[in-house]
Amino acid sequence: MSAAQIPFPDRETVADKLSALEGDGDAFLKLIFENPAQDDNLLEGLLFYLNRQSEARFLNSLKLGRCGEWLGNNAPSRLQIRLSEVARSSQHPAFAAFRDGLTRSGGLERAYPKSSV
Repeated sequence: MSAAQIPFPDRETVADKLSALEGDGDAFLKLIFENPAQDDNLLEGLLFYLNRQSEARFLNSLKLGRCGEWLGNNAPSRLQIRLSEVARSSQHPAFAAFRDGLTRSGGLERAYPKSSV
């Protein structure tokens, strides 16, 4: 694969920014949120991050929960369902911790409020 065909940001970069959600990491991710063409790269990076955390020797569920909560609070409405799908794609405790944080944020409810019919 030539350098011209490598997507930017790549999944490793997104995963690294998700693991460090302070300072430059959150600004970088917020910039990605502004461009809908980057959604697939973001979700691939998130899945890579969660898989990497699930293989780690130590499961930092607090950090994973905070990551889910941050994404739920900051990601645009168009991503909320896809974030939920990624969070539910595995029953591993790393995905469960992320899913708990995502649920706590209430992002999906804000994006798609219940109708009062």
